[in-house]
Amino acid sequence: MRLTVLLIFAATYAGVAIGRIPGLKLNRVGIALLGAIGMMLFGGVRTSAVIGYVNWPTILMLFGFFVISAQLRMSGFYDRVAGALALRLEHPAAFLFALMAGAAVLSSFLNHDIVCFVFAPIVGAALLRKGLNPVPFLVALAIASNIGAAATLIGNPQDMMIGQVASLGFGRYIAWSCIPVAFAFASSYGIIWYLSRASLRASPGTGPVAAPDYPFNLGHTVKGLVILAVVVGLLFSPLPMEVVALAAAGIHLASRKYRTEDLLGLVDWPILILFAALFVVTGAFQSTGYGETAVRWLSGAGVNLAHPATLALATAGLSNLVGNAAAVMLLLKVVPLAHPETAYVLALANSFGGSLILIGSVSNIIVAQQARGIGVNVSFREFARLGVPVTLVAIGGLVAWVAIFG
Repeated sequence: MRLTVLLIFAATYAGVAIGRIPGLKLNRVGIALLGAIGMMLFGGVRTSAVIGYVNWPTILMLFGFFVISAQLRMSGFYDRVAGALALRLEHPAAFLFALMAGAAVLSSFLNHDIVCFVFAPIVGAALLRKGLNPVPFLVALAIASNIGAAATLIGNPQDMMIGQVASLGFGRYIAWSCIPVAFAFASSYGIIWYLSRASLRASPGTGPVAAPDYPFNLGHTVKGLVILAVVVGLLFSPLPMEVVALAAAGIHLASRKYRTEDLLGLVDWPILILFAALFVVTGAFQSTGYGETAVRWLSGAGVNLAHPATLALATAGLSNLVGNAAAVMLLLKVVPLAHPETAYVLALANSFGGSLILIGSVSNIIVAQQARGIGVNVSFREFARLGVPVTLVAIGGLVAWVAIFG
């Protein structure tokens, strides 16, 4: 069965890289799920093994934070912050910084995909009405979200998974990552402003007014922020992170205002399914021993995946080829995590690498889709013009930081 498992693994990752199968309406989630089903049907993977391959603490923690973000979204918190930022357009340089800082901070502790989903149409419409070119600002929003998500182990699903698998300490990770994240943020702001300052003006705007998705509710916003603050505080304790997140989700589900189906309707179920399916596919692949064989072959050829520079470049490149989640899932199976710094580099590089091109992360695609809804086209070329230099500098800063720290 080893060869069959290898073929299913290769076909699954090829499909995830392409993003579709000709003649079918499958997306990457469906392809990964088909791969997991194929492992059971044709790869001889038993149900008990499937359950064992899935890292349930990661799945449970993801679910908990999705509910936390859903409650804040329904309270109108995201819309209020985006609207407040959109009122400060008199000074484009200062607005760009405020937009990027706001997106980065929120993405550090909340679902960065939701941040982009809510911010993009509100900010983009305000920029159009002001007569400013929204494209550089929207690209900056996606890039800042990716960078900010790297600051903590709860900023994006991949980092949650890395933290669980490598048993990383929440506080230690923040202490180690704050310098490369701050450098990446500062350099991205400087690069984006320098490359875009001459093209900010657009024709006099008559952009649409983007209505908030949910009305602002002060009481439930305060409730959501207080619970989030308590959760973040408890993440520094020895308590299991998934238990803390689930407890907070339980409090929100026991609500007198928001219906359970509405809160659960905002949970990113496709992400949960994608992670569970990829756990099965990569777990079955790891059981064949082919992964260890490939790593030994690469080491013999002088390619050490555990070396910070090699790992950072491989993670960033693979993330843009097959997506962040699939890349991290694979690398966790083949890269030895004997030192915490290896896991730190993997977490930071997958987030930084997501800013390279438009399809590098889900946040980028969300921004482009939301922008299209207000008549703004964020092209592949325009995104890469800013994303490529930002990513190269951020990855370079990460590698330098590892060298200095070592």
